[in-house]
Amino acid sequence: MFSFAYPKVLYLLILVPLYVALYILARYSRRKNLKRLGRIAYLLPMMPEVSDYKAPLKICVQMLALSMLIVACARPWGGVRNQKTTKEGIEVVIAVDASNSMLASATDDDNGTSRMRTAKFTLEKLINRLDNDRVGLIVYANSAYTLIPVTNDYVSAKMFLNSIDPTQIKDQGTNISVAIDMAVNSFSDNKNVGKALILITDAEELEDKETVMATAANAGKKGIQVDVVGIGSTTPVTVPENGALMLDPETGQPVRTALNEDLAAEIAKSAKGIYVNASNRDALSELERQLDTLKKSTLESSVYAQHDELFYIFAVIALVLMCIDIFLLERKIAWLDKITFFTNRKPKAKAEQK
Repeated sequence: MFSFAYPKVLYLLILVPLYVALYILARYSRRKNLKRLGRIAYLLPMMPEVSDYKAPLKICVQMLALSMLIVACARPWGGVRNQKTTKEGIEVVIAVDASNSMLASATDDDNGTSRMRTAKFTLEKLINRLDNDRVGLIVYANSAYTLIPVTNDYVSAKMFLNSIDPTQIKDQGTNISVAIDMAVNSFSDNKNVGKALILITDAEELEDKETVMATAANAGKKGIQVDVVGIGSTTPVTVPENGALMLDPETGQPVRTALNEDLAAEIAKSAKGIYVNASNRDALSELERQLDTLKKSTLESSVYAQHDELFYIFAVIALVLMCIDIFLLERKIAWLDKITFFTNRKPKAKAEQK
């Protein structure tokens, strides 16, 4: 498998054919201007230093160097390899709220960093700390979807995490109950391993509160610890939508949303978990300590690990090509011009006749 960290950078490769087209146009224009002075066959002897092949060779070297630089900037990754590991750990399922309210600011400022971006940043740091554990990823709004099953493949988990976008989810709303139900069914049947569900949400629950509490309590009875990470501010802020503000269809006024910390704390408490606010500097440390209370078990798995970065290979090739271009002049090579590769020899019979 060959992939790129920034695949959109590869769009710049379109510059290569554009540059070549401009070069061909320039050569055509140059030849046309020479014809105005006379026949090309008569003009060439007047330009003995001009090489017919050096200019095309230079443009090929330059285009190759440009292509290698663009590929290097896209940060290529090598193939993947299968690795089997045996570690002591737990199973963690992360459910990310992807409702429209997650597009709102995570601070008191309406123009602050969005809750979704804050959630992704927090989760990426959390996944980095789960070295020995299995991780699953669920995204939910009015419905829930499994992005990645419980696995040790943290690379894939981070890639799928970055792909979450509330604007791409049509079935909007906030249904925490359905997210908890899906998470409960995502864990393995191994009763000897500790299990935890981490809810990332602003807890602005639009469904029946009693149903949410009952669902969370049921998860706790099954031995699943439910921890909640609150995203956002308790101060109501507006919700952006298509470059404007989301409006209430009934009143026509801008929709405002705020973090419901009380509901978030109640959900966590009902399933023997904890509630932390993502804006707290010690939030991840508290969450990590809470996860450490769970029973660890031997987990054997087959994961796909990403190979090392390969961008430097393309960068070195580009550097070498640029150095070649510097020393590759457009005039003829004097010593090479003295070598005769092909000679016109007259047939022996004709030579004797003379």
